[in-house]
Amino acid sequence: MPNEDINYIFEASWEVCNKVGGIYTVLSTKAKTLQKLHKDQVIFIGPDVWTEERPALDFKESKTILKKWRETALLPEGLAVRVGRWEIPGRPIAVLVKFDAMYASKDSFYGWMWDKYGVDSLHAYGDYDEACAFGRAAAAVIESLVEYLGAKAGNVVAHFDEWTLGAGLLTVKARVPEAMTVFTTHATCIGRSICGNGKPLYDYLKGYNGDQMAAELNMQSKHSLEKAAAHAADCFTTVSDVTAMECEQLLERKPDVVTPNGFEPGFVPQGKKYDKARKAARAKMIEVANALTGRNFTDDTFIMATSGRCEYHNKGIDVYCDVLARLNETGTPKPVLAFVMVPAWVGAPRTDLVASLTEGLNTRLADAVITHNLNNYNEDPINMRLHQLGFASAEAHGAVTAIYVPCYLNGHDGVFNMSYYDLLIGMDATVFPSYYEPWGYTPLESVAFGVPTVTTSLSGFGQWIRTTTENTFADCGVVAVMRTDSNYDEVVRNISDDLLKLMSADSNQRAMISKAAMATAEQADWSNFIKYYDEAYDIALKNHKK
Repeated sequence: MPNEDINYIFEASWEVCNKVGGIYTVLSTKAKTLQKLHKDQVIFIGPDVWTEERPALDFKESKTILKKWRETALLPEGLAVRVGRWEIPGRPIAVLVKFDAMYASKDSFYGWMWDKYGVDSLHAYGDYDEACAFGRAAAAVIESLVEYLGAKAGNVVAHFDEWTLGAGLLTVKARVPEAMTVFTTHATCIGRSICGNGKPLYDYLKGYNGDQMAAELNMQSKHSLEKAAAHAADCFTTVSDVTAMECEQLLERKPDVVTPNGFEPGFVPQGKKYDKARKAARAKMIEVANALTGRNFTDDTFIMATSGRCEYHNKGIDVYCDVLARLNETGTPKPVLAFVMVPAWVGAPRTDLVASLTEGLNTRLADAVITHNLNNYNEDPINMRLHQLGFASAEAHGAVTAIYVPCYLNGHDGVFNMSYYDLLIGMDATVFPSYYEPWGYTPLESVAFGVPTVTTSLSGFGQWIRTTTENTFADCGVVAVMRTDSNYDEVVRNISDDLLKLMSADSNQRAMISKAAMATAEQADWSNFIKYYDEAYDIALKNHKK
């Protein structure tokens, strides 16, 4: 049941109508349930980074929604807003704000954050200025809306996602004191940086000091902003127990509540539509593989993939590549087509591959391990590793064929021209052997489509699986292998063995595993997980009144 004491919820994120990473999935799948509970009293705020040449594909502007506010809004000079619907299930109201005007006063703002909250912006670089400019702009929109709504606003929640909106939360805290603030970190800056720099996080977590590590890793500004927002918020949340421990140690505040990420089942086709979509996905992936490699893959090929953010070590892409190599060495009961669907610094689609697809050729192309050109071909870690393992050689005709797809699968990539979900449904398995994964949407998406998956105990989703159900394909469609700082080779062996078992399953067993996977996804439906957000709003309300 919704919290009847809450009148409006404003949620600000860099990924509102802006598909960059996993937070987009969190918000876009949560929206339908929130909209059902709170109708149009949920308003998402995102960055207006779009142009006529590159429009926001999932935003539809409205001339009537909040019309009087737009006509009378007192916003800082230079700020411009567009109001409309986020074209996702639930179609919530979204406000996109053009924030460039905030850069002119950034130095004085950084001085204010230092004086009031101790935020160190002196060492800022990269996307810090952009994040703070948008955060301030989002805060200005919330302040203006609260003023416009007046008494009608009642109890207002201002919810900010990730360090990129830290400046927004601190601004609202100071300028809109009547608003209850919620801050959600989906991954701490320092935790991600520790792992990305090859340092062991878990064995030594209790010995790490967040401020000290920020100085060592040149992350002072982002860390101090994230830490200040976590401490200032009326309610501080994170997405899993594994990240909660990280927050308590590195940010020095224990989250008030864990808000695990759910999924919206409306994305998954049903019945005959499911069968048709699966058949189309498999046909497309096999068509591309045949055109690239010159081989003749048939429909009984075992198709698997990994996907997600391009973090070679953190996401376990290194493990995945070594699993493919081990399967190639041991042999498999059937041919394996293994995709690496990880966006990188991609150029155009390969013209020879496009021509081969257009002409229906099955002749092995040179470098038959990649579908698109890379701008950093000789530095890309995935490309380098697949070459080192021999998957790109002209003699590569082993049990496993690896194909690197280094682009966003949005339906317009020039090779597949199908979305990631449209291809995912055709997989026989997915593998996400993450080392650093606060939640892990990719394995949850996989089981929602009935595709069994392998993940690890270091992901929030994997941890949830290990504490709520039996950790087998037959029971839940998921195997969450135990991973630590020091058992890399064991993880590779275990995942390889699990995949071999899956390949050997007969059709009845595979159908039962797929059904078990879908049942697991149902347990992670937002209708079950939204209660944690209601709890967060309750905590914010209570702490705000103190």
